[in-house]
Amino acid sequence: MKRTIFRNQLLPWLLLAPQLAITFVFFLWPAAQAVRQSFLRQDAFGISTQFVGLSNFKALWNSPEYLNSLQVTAVFAVMVTVLSMGFSLLLAVAVDRTIRSSSLYTTLLVWPYAVAPAVAGILWWFIFNPTIGIMPYVLDVVGYDWNHISSKTDALVLVVIASAWKQISYNFLFFVAGLQSIPASLREAAAIDGAGPVKRFFDITLPLLSPTTFFLLVVNIVYAMFDTFAVIDATTEGGPAQATNILVYKVYFDGFVGQNMGSSAAQSVVLMGIVIALTVIQFRYVEKKVAY
Repeated sequence: MKRTIFRNQLLPWLLLAPQLAITFVFFLWPAAQAVRQSFLRQDAFGISTQFVGLSNFKALWNSPEYLNSLQVTAVFAVMVTVLSMGFSLLLAVAVDRTIRSSSLYTTLLVWPYAVAPAVAGILWWFIFNPTIGIMPYVLDVVGYDWNHISSKTDALVLVVIASAWKQISYNFLFFVAGLQSIPASLREAAAIDGAGPVKRFFDITLPLLSPTTFFLLVVNIVYAMFDTFAVIDATTEGGPAQATNILVYKVYFDGFVGQNMGSSAAQSVVLMGIVIALTVIQFRYVEKKVAY
């Protein structure tokens, strides 16, 4: 492999400058401001600011609403990750032997992922609308009275389905690519030895698919933590009775609606710490079980 040598030592930094500037302006600087704001208490008009130390963080752990939001976020993230990855893996395995990648096929599959989260939320809100939606009518036929406006369970199911649906096509493409990269000779040899489809999947396919699964696990957890804000805002707005008020939505609501900037900043710092901790745990412990 031929190495590229820059005669001018300034050139590499100039080439990196645009990306470094974007990282600083849109990530490092806002993150630093959030950390700074988390130690302050400010009135709604931004006239007076007082340094309060860790008071904002202490108030969070004494807040039943925040603890409820932590619980809702954990349940929501697990459900979205399991549903989207499980369903997409099932689809990928079903079509692995019959469909080969093509530009048209790939484009059609990636369309749901290209839909804006708010649009996806509104789409499923109409489908499950108790008055005009088709799904409440179907569920009523089998004896279930669906109403996500008043039922906590129904509201959580709605946002989970909407969030997972948007992520399925993304996961599906990666799983199909991972399955097609597995040598067919391995599965054929196992079949000759008498292994059935289920045994071949769990003993050969799934272990060799672990790098793709691990990557998607990290991506889906981060997606459920952050990118589902618009889905919840467009469908339930955190209700009913805080049943779908996940952490990222509570950060927005307390900061921009309640104008409690100190508490909102503290929540964003805690959320960032949770995601970083989960990512480190996955790479440190889960990755050890990945077969590359």
